[in-house]
Amino acid sequence: MDQTDKYASLRLENQLCFPLYVVSREIIRKYTPYLTKLDLTYTQYIVMMVMWEHKKLKIGDLCNKLFLDTGTLSPLLKGMEKKGLITRTRKKSDERIVQIEITPKGQELRDKALEVPQKIFSCVQLSPQDSNDLYRILYTIIGKNN
Repeated sequence: MDQTDKYASLRLENQLCFPLYVVSREIIRKYTPYLTKLDLTYTQYIVMMVMWEHKKLKIGDLCNKLFLDTGTLSPLLKGMEKKGLITRTRKKSDERIVQIEITPKGQELRDKALEVPQKIFSCVQLSPQDSNDLYRILYTIIGKNN
């Protein structure tokens, strides 16, 4: 085996993680102008999508749904609470458990966000079949079959 073959696995173009990383950054960049109008970051937006669906969750359940840890999510939620989008309360029966609940202001933001998914989809040049295939493959990678 010559030296070029020995190190082929270390070439950037041979890394699955690299195009995933680049695409992730590019997609989030495309979200930015739409989310700026809503005064949300991308991470706040995905929190709001979960909250619009569930209304009230334990912080641990929210972490599981978003594949984030509490150290990442807690400061984010604190900022969202200051904006009036959610409330955080400790459960009276067990103060270790923090409940997150959407506020009326957070719920109202849902109507304003309705156009975001369609605008993003129009920025991504994939056929519906390729989009479905990619979705399935990505969820297979993260270990969640949908």
